[in-house]
Amino acid sequence: MTRNALDLVRLDGKTAVVTGGAGTLGRAIVRALAEAGALVVAASRDAEHCEQYARELSREGLRVEGARCDLASEQEIRDLRDTVVAGHRTVDVVFNNALARHGGDLRHTTAAEFEASLQVNATGLMLACQLFSEPMQEKRSGSIVNIGSIYGSVSPDFPLYEGMRAGNRIDYAFVKGGMLNLTRYLACYLAPFGVRVNCLSPGAIQTPNLPATFVSSFSQRVPLGRLADAWEMQGAALFLASDASTYVTGQNIVVDGGWTAI
Repeated sequence: MTRNALDLVRLDGKTAVVTGGAGTLGRAIVRALAEAGALVVAASRDAEHCEQYARELSREGLRVEGARCDLASEQEIRDLRDTVVAGHRTVDVVFNNALARHGGDLRHTTAAEFEASLQVNATGLMLACQLFSEPMQEKRSGSIVNIGSIYGSVSPDFPLYEGMRAGNRIDYAFVKGGMLNLTRYLACYLAPFGVRVNCLSPGAIQTPNLPATFVSSFSQRVPLGRLADAWEMQGAALFLASDASTYVTGQNIVVDGGWTAI
């Protein structure tokens, strides 16, 4: 059976959840999914910002809802899943984009900070995949996309982060690396139920708070010569969420301007 190629990326009639939906990348993903026709629930610990963004997109005619979900709480993850399923019958797409930031590099991270990171970035991630995959397994279809990083595959270029305590967090390397193999595990575990699981790994994304010296130095290291804009992750996000990727699972799609090609 053949289908119109442009129709493959449409998400009409689908319900999607994006954790970390109020952040720079989360907002870009939420908009992309909504513009493709999905009803999108943007969730994070900051429910107010998610709801504000939902109202903004709703004024454009897009279907977006804001919600609270702290991935440090199993009950909040379960409550969000139950609320989405009760209100919209099911969930078709989940983007695990939420991230808790704790500590710094090897020298500047305490055990308590590392454990706090794992509570959200490891345990919370696993629980989100477990709980949201349940309704997907019942209807035997769904797409889970975990937002990784180039630093799940390679080490930071440490000199670039000189003077930036938070620029090369050891917990970040640990959880993003672990996310890749968790994605592979889940892809194989859930494949018999028709549920696909993939990872989208961005390179550095331009934000207003990045020091100009870092942006300049980092850009010189990227083959394409610059940092990414958040919207440049939308194409890969739509591909993994939609029927354009029905035969893709267990993969890591890297969008990094060529950083990991060197």
